[in-house]
Amino acid sequence: MSRARSVLPWLSGLALIGVLVAWFLLTHKRELQTIPLPARGEASYNPLYALKLSLHAQGQQVQSRQRLDLEKMHLGRHDTVLIYSDPRTLGDAELEALFAFVETGGHLILRLPAWQQGASHTTLAQWLPIEANLHKPACMALNVAGQTPHREFCNGAQFDLSKGAKTRAAWHTRQGQHVFARFGYGDGSVDVLSTLEMLNNDSLIEPPHSDFTRQLLAPNWNAGRMHLVYAADMPPLWRWLLIHAWKVLLPLLLALLAWLCLRAQRFGPWLPSPMQPRRALLEHVDASGEHLLRYGKLTLLHRALRETVLARLRRVDPLIAAQQGDTQARLLAQRLGLHPDTLRAVLDTRPPATPHEFRQRIARLIALRKRL
Repeated sequence: MSRARSVLPWLSGLALIGVLVAWFLLTHKRELQTIPLPARGEASYNPLYALKLSLHAQGQQVQSRQRLDLEKMHLGRHDTVLIYSDPRTLGDAELEALFAFVETGGHLILRLPAWQQGASHTTLAQWLPIEANLHKPACMALNVAGQTPHREFCNGAQFDLSKGAKTRAAWHTRQGQHVFARFGYGDGSVDVLSTLEMLNNDSLIEPPHSDFTRQLLAPNWNAGRMHLVYAADMPPLWRWLLIHAWKVLLPLLLALLAWLCLRAQRFGPWLPSPMQPRRALLEHVDASGEHLLRYGKLTLLHRALRETVLARLRRVDPLIAAQQGDTQARLLAQRLGLHPDTLRAVLDTRPPATPHEFRQRIARLIALRKRL
């Protein structure tokens, strides 16, 4: 009977654990969840990083640069140069060198400046058969079989071709305004697009965008190296600090001003601190004596100090303290080595007549008390 009682709690505990496990398995299931993490490293500042990796994966030779540096790029006859930023930041010498590279068989990809109401134009009209004035953006449909229809170029300006311009490929609206055009230039070709947003890291994952990118890079595919210039319009350091660094500098400036306010010299007087209550006995005695002195109680103060001296004398020499008058003065003079007349004047019971006499007799009593 006792053995059954000892086993019963264990069985009950195992049964409870089994019920809990069964409940957990019935009410929960394993699921995989993908959480996108923020970009790190080169992917955080290079918008063409995904394109760079994709081209590497397909066996293409790729170089990614932050700035256009023609001397270090060593362009070949069948290379491709893609400039992701605003071409207005390119100088005349750089544009001349790029178009000279295209004449030998290179492929150049440029985009138009961003649309600005009343002030949109492009300097590429000096090099290509397009009009300088741009038109406001308009979305274009990009339909790929088996994929969701897309609308592209909604944020890029449109452009017109010059009269008699010939293109190898083009994409335009029904009104004849273009968002993409490919021109032959010598032995190479130049592509002009309203925007290159379809090539950035966030957009390239879409199959229609990757298909369009493959067709865009087709002229020199497997023929040469591809140069991706993703920040040719990188502003100077002072301008970048002016645009972005205020987010850090402003709190630091406010903290500095607050510290200076705390450390600076104060204008105007400080308010006096309130007096704290004091309970020192000596201060009360001192205040009481000053009060009696102010109201002329000289006799009372002299008598109190004289009694204090005599009380000390009784403790030191009871025999002398028991004497009176001249006898007490003579014996005390012998003990202290003083003149009897001096001690007779000190121990005189007559009250002081003037404040000056009061001070002298009080001083002599204090000196006598110290010598006892």
